[in-house]
Amino acid sequence: SSAGLKSQVAAILTCELVVRGMSAVTASAAGTLLLHARVAALTSRRLWSTTAGAEVAAAAPKPRLRIPSDGKTLADFMPASASGGGCSPPATGGVRRAPTVRKPPWLKMVNPNLTVEGGERYRTVRATIQQTGLATVCQEARCPNAGECWSSGTATVMIMGDTCTRGCRFCAVATSRRPPPPDADEPEKVASAVEQWGLDYIVLTMVDRDDLSDQGASHIAATVRNLKEKKPGLRVETLCGDFQGNLNLVEQVVNSGMDVFAHNVETVERLQPIVRDRRAGYRQSFSVLEHALKVRPGVVTKSSLMLGLGETDEEVHQALRDLRDSGVEVVTFGQYLQPTKRHMKVTRYVTPEEFDGWRAAGEALGLHVASGPLVRSSYRAGELFEARLARRAAATRNATTARKPLELDFSAFSPPPQSATTNLATASVA
Repeated sequence: SSAGLKSQVAAILTCELVVRGMSAVTASAAGTLLLHARVAALTSRRLWSTTAGAEVAAAAPKPRLRIPSDGKTLADFMPASASGGGCSPPATGGVRRAPTVRKPPWLKMVNPNLTVEGGERYRTVRATIQQTGLATVCQEARCPNAGECWSSGTATVMIMGDTCTRGCRFCAVATSRRPPPPDADEPEKVASAVEQWGLDYIVLTMVDRDDLSDQGASHIAATVRNLKEKKPGLRVETLCGDFQGNLNLVEQVVNSGMDVFAHNVETVERLQPIVRDRRAGYRQSFSVLEHALKVRPGVVTKSSLMLGLGETDEEVHQALRDLRDSGVEVVTFGQYLQPTKRHMKVTRYVTPEEFDGWRAAGEALGLHVASGPLVRSSYRAGELFEARLARRAAATRNATTARKPLELDFSAFSPPPQSATTNLATASVA
């Protein structure tokens, strides 16, 4: 045991000290002290060795665990870089984040103060909107043409409030399941404001109101009737929703006296569930447009398509053919612009030359097309309407001319009188 071992060592040390001339008692006490001193020294040396070894082991670099060859690395989550500097990943492999698409130089807005007259008109329209408390799609949807339209004395009024019950991923209008109820005095306010502006053409657009029993159809009809009563010669275009496909509500709006029934398809069929609210649909929109024309065969129907959402050329061509087959006469093409970071990203910016190509493609199908990067469904709506009416009139004149029977003079080929024929026969016999 350790105690017995210590006794033996102490006895040995005592004997050595006695041999060296110490008394037995003194040698015994000295041997014990010497034993404790040597044990303490040995223990201290062992403790220092253990502590130092631990410190050295802690300071030594630990081997890094290797990432599996099939695992993700930092490069897989970094954006690609053409130069390859910094933390940029290699050119191949890994998950890439979609690069930011910068706006091209042709997407520039018009300054309303380019002329003294334009600046004055812009301020007049803005002041009238503020005084009446009307909501305009120019403001709510952040339209890029607000300066140009307001400086020319026109605006697109948005009725039934500034909050929509739908949440389309491209639209900047506020959304809510239960928006405030529409203002009952709004039809009269809109008519008075438009009368102050002195316009000949007005576009009424509206938020979707799925929370109302008639989805706002009666409110739209009342607004149109008030506008026509204030100014009978005013042209009214209604840019409506789809009323969830309820054709009776569509009929109510069409019979209100409006001149143009517009409803936007927005995008190609494949992208409908991605771009628009789940309650909207490609075929549902076409049923609304077709029914409006069925109720009033002479009404002008109109729709709009956005480009830059990921559509293909063939899909756009198919959408144009579908619009033509549904009786739509006016189509607008415009570049989709992301309103905020919370909305859909732009996949690409379509060039002005491509927009010119889509104008030519639509007109080849017999459509009247306005196409350009900043064109919107209400852009220069009055001019498009007048141009369409002029084309209708020209087509009617051409059709009337084509149906008119051809009048020819056959008098030179008529048979001679009976008497002359008889005399000629008698002379031949003689």
